[in-house]
Amino acid sequence: MSSLALYRRYRPESFAEVIGQEHVTDPLQQALRNNRVNHAYLFSGPRGCGKTTSARILARCLNCEQGPTPTPCGECQSCRDLARNGPGSIDVIEIDAASHGGVDDARDLREKAFFGPASSRYKIYIIDEAHMVTSAGFNALLKVVEEPPEHLKFIFATTEPEKVIGTIRSRTHHYPFRLVPPGTLRDYLGEVCGHEGIPVEDGVLPLVVRAGAGSVRDSMSVMDQLLAGAADDGVTYAMATSLLGYTDGSLLDSVVDAFAAGDGAAAFEVVDRVIEGGNDPRRFVADLLERLRDLVILAAVPDAADKGLIDAPVDVVERMQAQASVFGAAELSRAADLVNSGLTEMRGATSPRLQLELICARVLLPAAFDDERSLQARIDRLERGAAAAPAPVFTTGSAAPAMAYVPGPEAHTPVAPPPPPVQQPPAPVEAARPDAPRPDAPRPGAWPGAAAPGGGTPGAWPGASTPAPQAPAAPQAPTAPVPAAPVSGDMAQGAAQVRNMWQPILDAVKNRRRFTWILLSQNAQVAGFDGTTLQLGFLNAGARDNFASSGSEEVLKQVLAEQFNVQWKIEAIIDPSGGANPPPAAANFGGGRPGQSQAHQAQAQPPAPAQAAPPQQQWAPSPAAAAPSAPAPQHAPTSSSSPAQQHRAPAAAPVHTPPRPQPVAPEDDVPEEDDPDLVDSALSGHELIVRELGATVVEEYTNE
Repeated sequence: MSSLALYRRYRPESFAEVIGQEHVTDPLQQALRNNRVNHAYLFSGPRGCGKTTSARILARCLNCEQGPTPTPCGECQSCRDLARNGPGSIDVIEIDAASHGGVDDARDLREKAFFGPASSRYKIYIIDEAHMVTSAGFNALLKVVEEPPEHLKFIFATTEPEKVIGTIRSRTHHYPFRLVPPGTLRDYLGEVCGHEGIPVEDGVLPLVVRAGAGSVRDSMSVMDQLLAGAADDGVTYAMATSLLGYTDGSLLDSVVDAFAAGDGAAAFEVVDRVIEGGNDPRRFVADLLERLRDLVILAAVPDAADKGLIDAPVDVVERMQAQASVFGAAELSRAADLVNSGLTEMRGATSPRLQLELICARVLLPAAFDDERSLQARIDRLERGAAAAPAPVFTTGSAAPAMAYVPGPEAHTPVAPPPPPVQQPPAPVEAARPDAPRPDAPRPGAWPGAAAPGGGTPGAWPGASTPAPQAPAAPQAPTAPVPAAPVSGDMAQGAAQVRNMWQPILDAVKNRRRFTWILLSQNAQVAGFDGTTLQLGFLNAGARDNFASSGSEEVLKQVLAEQFNVQWKIEAIIDPSGGANPPPAAANFGGGRPGQSQAHQAQAQPPAPAQAAPPQQQWAPSPAAAAPSAPAPQHAPTSSSSPAQQHRAPAAAPVHTPPRPQPVAPEDDVPEEDDPDLVDSALSGHELIVRELGATVVEEYTNE
């Protein structure tokens, strides 16, 4: 027994022991039960799938003393003669058509066929490799195959049934055999190894099944070779890969990871290891193609291992799932096509290493090709990079800070970053010269009465002017400034970049909801930004609470999401200082309107460097109407001013305001029917400012 090959020691003796051919064995057993056995059969299929074995089992079932039966008894003389290691029966003749396929052999068979069986029920001819019989030989057998005597049965076995002439095929029952499924063959090999008592590592059986290519006999031969060379620890994975010539899984993992990362150095290093290790480059490419095939299936079917689409150990499947997750579908398909084409080109190549390196270069450089597959692979890489990066990406530099946005899947039009803001240098601490330009001079192109950036008094409305330089007065005790909410360094750095795009944000908010636009443009500014959270500084608690309770925060979030494809958190804080560097768009908070006289609008002026102005709202005399020689009388407040408003006017800076003409309302102030915040029943301007925005009206002008 030990001298026999493994496939001979475990050859099936009944149809129940034949694996992977149920589509053939079940009808044959039913025909035996019904006693409807034909006189001629044709078994076809790949080599080593059980054709000749099934022909012997059928002969044993027909000649059993209890037969014809699908289950031979194994006790009678015929069953013992036709057993796995039996001497054979004189009534069952096997002919190898490769050496006995001529016309003379066919004539000799025809003459002997008419003699009855010696001791069995039927005289059975098993003609193996029937496609090797010549046309003259088939023609010589045609008459006896068509009309045989009652005791005669023919079984033809061939791997090429199309070479059997049609007149013979039409007189037989044709049963096509198939390759055995990998899962079935792997389980069968495991049982054989268990019977042999030799341990086998995980991963060895899939290699044997792959080497056998679905053939039971070929797989059993490979397994017999591995078992023969097994040491005390059994058959190891390293031994199997080395003996069968397969590529080690670590090399395949390394080259696939290099393809995913676009690392050419790592890929060519793997090629060098393949060549220096003595591996066959063509075998390596074939194994790489097999790995890419598994990755393509795993990318499309995540549970392919559970469904039996992939035959690999659990740890290998987990590694391949991780590799498939970092590839795009187009990338994997393109890589597999290139490797497949390269494998075809390597047949007969004079320099296999060069061919292998060219394959890796083609896979790594999709930008070098202009076909559709390469374009899709490049898109997959861009999408994978965009998914791995955060939505807003800030790049800061000493020259000009810029803000770039990574577009999402729905963004198709690139948005250019806004121009950098012009930084105003701080005013030097020196005496004012008569020929020096006035700091309160209007800026070109600005709204009449708009203050220059950084020129407002801390705590004052950004459109209000500050007192002009006058004669030195008695020093006053400095007032402690209102502490602002703490802003970290990262938040302050991000705020400078968000301010560059604040005006487009306000324009988009204005188109969505006018009330939110008024609230943000006149009471808030960017205080900080850290990449995910946007801090808005409000002048007082009333404005901040109104922003949170009126739904304006959601409006701002929707605008940011729609216009800039970002999801930022909004944090409202109290910042009465107005920010260290307010944006130019916020410089017109509360300023004059179009149609008003420039002489009747207040101008902003920076505070004196020697003494900081108190954080209170102040009114200053107009530069055109203030008399330098005599002090101007204090203007009496109107009847609509509240005591709190009168108290907030400082006594040290008397205010004189000449009569103004009635300001003409701009076109934007006309209520729209689709704006729920600007209807006839809504609050008036005075009530809106005092009750809703939490502000204090210092002066109100009426028609005079």
